[in-house]
Amino acid sequence: MFTCTFCRIVARQEPATIRYEDNEVVVFNNRLHWAPVMLLVIPRQHLSQEELWGSGLLAKVGKVALQIGTQLCPGGFRLLANLGPDAQQTQTHGHLHVIGGAYLGPYA
Repeated sequence: MFTCTFCRIVARQEPATIRYEDNEVVVFNNRLHWAPVMLLVIPRQHLSQEELWGSGLLAKVGKVALQIGTQLCPGGFRLLANLGPDAQQTQTHGHLHVIGGAYLGPYA
């Protein structure tokens, strides 16, 4: 049994609406609903946020995020990553947020 929520989603031990998956990347709906489209793009392999951003896998995660964001949010979207507790990172598994589906307004 995995202790990481995202690893449990990858292993199908935790429910999630999977939007895309391949051998390296999984995309699923975020449980938060701040915007009409809120997705998480993660590597299948458990990597910390720092490990993901320092790896070659980030290019694949970014490419998938761009493809699904363009498909689901033709008017535009944000790609967001939180690194560390001051940025409100709550999951240890490296990930990228795709947020869109409506006008998002200015940054706070």
